[in-house]
Amino acid sequence: MLTVVNSDGSTRDGSLLDEIVREGARRVLAAALEAEVNAYIAELAHEKDGAGRRLVVRNGYHQPRKVTTAAGMIEVKAPRVNDKRLDKATGERKRFSSAILPPWCRKSPKIAEVLPLLYLHGLSTGDFVPAMQQFLGSTAGLSSATVTRLTQQWQADHGAFQDRDLSGTDYVYVWVDGIHLRIRLDEAKAAVLVVIGVRADGTKELVAMADGYRESSESWAALLRDCARRGMRAPVLAVGDGALGFWKALREVFPDTREQRCWVHKTANVLDSMPKSAQPAAKKAIQDIYNAENREHAEQAIKTFVRLYGAKFPKAVKKITDDQDMLLAFYDFPAEHWIHLRTTNPIESTFATVRLRTKVTKGAGPRAAALAMVFELVESAQARWRSVNGAHLVALVRAGARFERGQLVERPAPAAA
Repeated sequence: MLTVVNSDGSTRDGSLLDEIVREGARRVLAAALEAEVNAYIAELAHEKDGAGRRLVVRNGYHQPRKVTTAAGMIEVKAPRVNDKRLDKATGERKRFSSAILPPWCRKSPKIAEVLPLLYLHGLSTGDFVPAMQQFLGSTAGLSSATVTRLTQQWQADHGAFQDRDLSGTDYVYVWVDGIHLRIRLDEAKAAVLVVIGVRADGTKELVAMADGYRESSESWAALLRDCARRGMRAPVLAVGDGALGFWKALREVFPDTREQRCWVHKTANVLDSMPKSAQPAAKKAIQDIYNAENREHAEQAIKTFVRLYGAKFPKAVKKITDDQDMLLAFYDFPAEHWIHLRTTNPIESTFATVRLRTKVTKGAGPRAAALAMVFELVESAQARWRSVNGAHLVALVRAGARFERGQLVERPAPAAA
């Protein structure tokens, strides 16, 4: 196909470079869909009817479909499969469904992530169309009415998430933090209260997310009580910043849960109490504590820290010695879990991108919509979260197994019949 190129390198549909990128994306997507269908048919080649004919064969192509991607709007023709097999449970014909391009898909997941970000930047629904035109080179399927429906759906999704039953899920560990994103919340000092948990199978999952005050025990207590009301079991260990009002709330709602202070927050807090000239060496001494091979060596490293800095910087040293038990709690758990339990990194890393892409907006804007946008971003990120190391040990922790120096020394007693 011939393309008329203007003197500035543009074409009727935008720049020539953008057109080349879209054509490349179209070809790659088409090739991926072909490969997916060929693999599906090859895997089921042995499935035949009584006459020896294959039950799963190619059947041309579906009608062309336009899909919004990060490369722009591209048109694809997905291969069609004729699957004559019957589902024994339902008696209905089985159907091939592409994992790359599901039948309902009209935009890539990356685009679904961009739309909440635009809202958090302060754009109204009417501003989305020109903003997405600059990003995609097309506004097809992204009218103001479409965006309004999307925001309403996101709010409904967040509402359903906040009301879901938690009795069927066991969170053995939880990380907590209050994140200040400078987004459209009703109060300037408001934070997004976040709880991320580790299930008994070792996978991470967003447990709760609501607005409140980071240091407010009342806000945290309300969130925890709501989780308990919906059936949440007391976690074995909670990890968070020592400055949070969360700890008072935790002792009220889940008094049996052990406490672990985040070493990243604690390190920053200690170093803030010392002159800059002393901070590099002090930071190395703190790292020697939480990177020690076991609790005994960590306790010895604390004594060394006290000896080096206790006389000159007693306030800084007291920040560690006062919280020693809660700073070293992670040593009572499997060694494979230590790297996960000594900081709130699962929350920090998830919200780092959101922080970078939000800014102060003019006026407050709808609180529910802002929270729903943040929820959508976290939900998108959740698909990329890795399970904890030693995932098989998490269930043992819940069952009451005892660990010393990070190793299993006593298995839980078997449940009574």
